[in-house]
Amino acid sequence: MNHYTLAEMTPGLTESFTVTVTAEMMDAFQNITGDVSPIHLDAAYAQDRGYPGRVVYGMLGASFFSTLAGVYLPGEHCLLHGVECKFAKPIFIGDTLTVQGTVVRVSEIGNEAEIKAVITNQNGQRVTRGLIKAGLAK
Repeated sequence: MNHYTLAEMTPGLTESFTVTVTAEMMDAFQNITGDVSPIHLDAAYAQDRGYPGRVVYGMLGASFFSTLAGVYLPGEHCLLHGVECKFAKPIFIGDTLTVQGTVVRVSEIGNEAEIKAVITNQNGQRVTRGLIKAGLAK
């Protein structure tokens, strides 16, 4: 876990990590949220709509922005103030995702850093984009 403080957060600072999406993650997300949409649960249903298999919950992919902020950038001293995200392409079970964030702005007012975030799959395709507003200790 990283320990960046507000003073150490400078524009251009970048951190990243990788994670592979599993069926177990999908099951856990469904159990937590109660989202039973067949596009996420039924491979045949998803294939009938032109996808190669079950489509991963968009918010499951976006949840890795929380990991990015809480563990990597800034890490320990972070309390999320907000996350905006855009779902550019679907994610599928078995995809290996690289989650990367880059500090774009730091403000002493509110002790906040803005982090431009992007998630790419193993083919280098951007699947999710985001803007994280992270509050942190001075």
